[in-house]
Amino acid sequence: MLALGAPRAWAQDTSALRPLVDALGKGSFDDTQRQVSALAATGDPAVVPALEALSDGDLYIRKSDGRAVVAKRSGTSYRLTDPLTGEDLGEVSRGAADKIRVNNRLRRTIRAALGGLTLRAGDPAVRLSAADAMFKAQDAEAIPALDAALAAETSETVAKAMREARAAAVLASNLPESDKRAALETLAERGDRDALSLLTAVANGPDASLQAPAQAAIARVQKLQAVWDAARNIWFGISLGSVLLLAAIGLAITFGVMGVINMAHGEMVMLGAYTTFVVQDLFRSLAPGFFDYSLLVALPAAFLVAALVGIAIERGIIRFLHNRPLETLLATWGVSLILQQAVRSIFGPTNQEVGNPSFMSGAFEIGQLTITYNRLWIVVFSLVVFAALLVAMKFTRFGLNVRAVTQNRRMAASMGIRTPLVDALTFGLGSGIAGIAGVALSQIDNVSPNLGQSYIIDSFMVVVFGGVGNLWGTLLGAMTLGIANKFLEPFAGAVLAKILVLVFIILFIQKRPRGLFAQKGRAVEA
Repeated sequence: MLALGAPRAWAQDTSALRPLVDALGKGSFDDTQRQVSALAATGDPAVVPALEALSDGDLYIRKSDGRAVVAKRSGTSYRLTDPLTGEDLGEVSRGAADKIRVNNRLRRTIRAALGGLTLRAGDPAVRLSAADAMFKAQDAEAIPALDAALAAETSETVAKAMREARAAAVLASNLPESDKRAALETLAERGDRDALSLLTAVANGPDASLQAPAQAAIARVQKLQAVWDAARNIWFGISLGSVLLLAAIGLAITFGVMGVINMAHGEMVMLGAYTTFVVQDLFRSLAPGFFDYSLLVALPAAFLVAALVGIAIERGIIRFLHNRPLETLLATWGVSLILQQAVRSIFGPTNQEVGNPSFMSGAFEIGQLTITYNRLWIVVFSLVVFAALLVAMKFTRFGLNVRAVTQNRRMAASMGIRTPLVDALTFGLGSGIAGIAGVALSQIDNVSPNLGQSYIIDSFMVVVFGGVGNLWGTLLGAMTLGIANKFLEPFAGAVLAKILVLVFIILFIQKRPRGLFAQKGRAVEA
């Protein structure tokens, strides 16, 4: 949008444009549409603010002299400016100016006109945006402007968008059949859903000579769309898998070492998300300029909060219930209800606002695949956490002790390993990882007391499918279930897709009770 508050350097002589702009308020919608086309035909960028004001509903006719003006509300009156020069024309009462009415068809014509006026802009991004606007407008009258812009265009990306916009306009024109067949070919090469919509309209249209080539073009686009749909499902599946990996990896450790069915694991995720909310709230009030760094503080804070709560649960409850899985399940379920109610009492039952730092906002495109930065960072973060945990388990004394207790608890104890301490630290580690999973989930999901309940069942399925206590199994299980869910959802729906995945896991466990990667050891194999 162009600024209207200051005189414009290019508007040296607007005398030739003034009658065209003033005529916008005279006659019917069809008359106004013709005047818009006449303004666009001048090719003068000075008319852009007038057309933008007309599209936004801000262009009025001053009754005293019939002059077109831009009117903005100022209390009980209108502040007027000249649409061509930006000159301040003072204030008038609301009854002193009549609004120029527009309808949707007229707005489409205005968008196409604005696109034509900006096709020759110096900035390639502006020209690309103008070409996209003209593609959507499908205005046959824009073809000459597109031809002129194409002849001078130096950017291949912008030229391609202009050719596609021209093809859309050709299909709405009275040009010969050969031109329309070439347009169908151009749209088939574009291959996205917008192109498919235009091709479908031609295939169902009255021109029988174009129906067969349109159907052939539709078949090509549908094949391309099938490839991109598969790519989207894979990406969305990897994104979901990374979330499941973060939520399940801590559970895999505690379940593998202690054999504990921790129904409060989801609440550790929830505590991490609320810790993020508290940290961001402090940054907003104390250091708003450093908000982008809030997650760097939230990550260790969430880990510590969730780890300390986890250690307290293990020391206070779980250590008294070893080898009693049913009692452990019921006890941790009770803890989960207590934690949920505690959070409701402190923060309330409604969702809390957690913001995205600037580096996690926005998206980019690869072909027809849109990738958001927040999900991309979560995928990277989940793999970093996985790699760090793998190194800790393989190359540290603590990891050696954990693996020893997992494989044979009694033998590990007889070798001098303090298994109660390993249990407490392992439960704290698993809970801490769940806490940092909550930091990640706060960027893509609602932060509420029920946040963890959405992932606890899926986390158990990942652990059981991958193999209890096996990190590589957890990674493969999370990605497999995530991608399988996304491929099933378009056909079966979200709920039925989860049911089908659950049935598959049940059948799989019948064949391989210990999952994809079973732990080895005397105690494990006993």
